Amino acid sequence: MTTLRPFKCTDMLKFNNVNLDPLTETYGLSFYMQYLAHWPEYFQVAEAPNGDIMGYIMGKSEGHGENWHGHVTALSVAPMYRRLNLAATLMAHLEDISEKKKAYFVDLFVRVSNKVAISMYQALGYIVYRTVIEYYSGDPDEDAYDMRKALSRDVNKKSVIPLANPVYPEDVE
Repeated sequence: MTTLRPFKCTDMLKFNNVNLDPLTETYGLSFYMQYLAHWPEYFQVAEAPNGDIMGYIMGKSEGHGENWHGHVTALSVAPMYRRLNLAATLMAHLEDISEKKKAYFVDLFVRVSNKVAISMYQALGYIVYRTVIEYYSGDPDEDAYDMRKALSRDVNKKSVIPLANPVYPEDVE
């Protein structure tokens, strides 16, 4: 049985099976530690009965006013544990935390070429809010979709009215 639990520092020694994937953004240890220190409630692990890390989600809350939102910084599931609904379960956890923090919406960035992830997010109720041109610094030809899902506080769903024109990373708040 899969266990969802808070991410621990020692998990960084065990999550290479999740991070060694070309579609997963990886960061330095200090970046993970910063998230763990500032937004521990947004950093969850799916753990297998044998102790393997099956996947994780890392996020934060940010913004102000009607732009107060939960943000998915990273969501990844190890290849051998995909198609078990783990990503949806981890997303539901982050959305629930964001609801409790009275956020208006949850957002995330995904590579335009990552059709599988885009389809999954759309099935979870996310829309393409805007395109961010050359978002991925390691690959200047790779744009991102800024995808959003309105939460209950956004009664009029203003946060998910798509923008007509693409933006550049420096234009993203």
